[in-house]
Amino acid sequence: TNHNEMEGRTTGNPSAKYFQIKNIQVQPFWIVEEVLDGDSLKVKQEFTQERREIRLYGLDAPEGHFSRKMREDEAKSHLPAAFLLELGLKSLGYVLQVCSPGTRITLLTEKKNELDFWLRQLAYVILPSGECLNEILIANGWAKASHSYYCSMLSEYQQLNFQAKQQQQGIYLFTENF
Repeated sequence: TNHNEMEGRTTGNPSAKYFQIKNIQVQPFWIVEEVLDGDSLKVKQEFTQERREIRLYGLDAPEGHFSRKMREDEAKSHLPAAFLLELGLKSLGYVLQVCSPGTRITLLTEKKNELDFWLRQLAYVILPSGECLNEILIANGWAKASHSYYCSMLSEYQQLNFQAKQQQQGIYLFTENF
C-alpha cells in the first residue's frame, strides 16, 4: 500500500484519537443489551456474559423518566418536567437509532477516571462504524457536554456542543437552555 492509502485509512477511522488517549483501557466485544437513556446503556460481554451498566463520558442527556434528577434539571433549566421528559425520549430515540440493542461495541475507559458517583463504569462507546457514540450524540445535539465527570475529550465536546447549539441541532431545535 502506498503512503496515501495508509493516510486515508487513519482518517477513515473517526475514533482513532480515542485510542491515543493516555492510559486508555480498550475493552472490545461488548454488546448493547438495553439503552436506558441518552447517556447510559446496559451492556454484556460477548464471551464471559458479564453485565455492566455504562455511563457515557463527557455528556448529559435529559432524563427519559421522572426521577430526582428530573426535578434538579427542571429547576436548573426552568423547563417543565413534561417537556424535559419529551426531550429525554427524543434523545433516547436517537441513541436507539445509532446504537440499538444487539450492537457490538468497544468500550474505552480512562484509567484514572473509571467510575461515576453510582459506581457505573464510565466509557467512550465505539460503534461498529468506527464512530464514537459520545461524540455523535453531542455533535447532533441530543446530549450536552458536561463536566460532572472529567474526561480528556471535554474541551472538544464543549466545542461540538456550542456548534450544535448554534446550528439548532437535535434538542436545540426545541429549546435554547437545555
